[in-house]
Amino acid sequence: MFLGAKESIMADQVILTIEGKAKLEQELEERKEKRKEIIEKIELAKEHGDLSENAEYHEAREDQSFNEGRILEIENILKNASVATQIKGQGVQIGSKISIKFNGDEKIFTIVGSHEADPLMGKISCDSPLGEALINKEVGETVVVKAPKGPIDYQILSIE
Repeated sequence: MFLGAKESIMADQVILTIEGKAKLEQELEERKEKRKEIIEKIELAKEHGDLSENAEYHEAREDQSFNEGRILEIENILKNASVATQIKGQGVQIGSKISIKFNGDEKIFTIVGSHEADPLMGKISCDSPLGEALINKEVGETVVVKAPKGPIDYQILSIE
């Protein structure tokens, strides 16, 4: 599928929470510091002679490749990022911590951008079916999300 200029720009747009942006900035600094360690490992491994059979050298080069790739990825994310700001009284938004009830259970989730999503840690992407259904909804409202086993009703109990 071909994306036009407008769609292509929007596809690159990244939405982060304040915490998510800070976490990425911290990881970027740590990875830039790790560059020095990796370069030292490569130099040390070179001193051991024949590089074609030097496992330490190849491992350090792989570490360097992975680290540099992640640095580029984080820099790209941060370059294209918008930080979501919450407006009180506007319902569920990116960054909202919500308590919902479904299937008789009560769960707490935080709505985040897709780059921060981690369902096991209670961070639900705003682009997921549940996240999309909850955006702009208010306390007391119920949303229905289609699931493989059938529709599930989610009632919003609280929004922070």
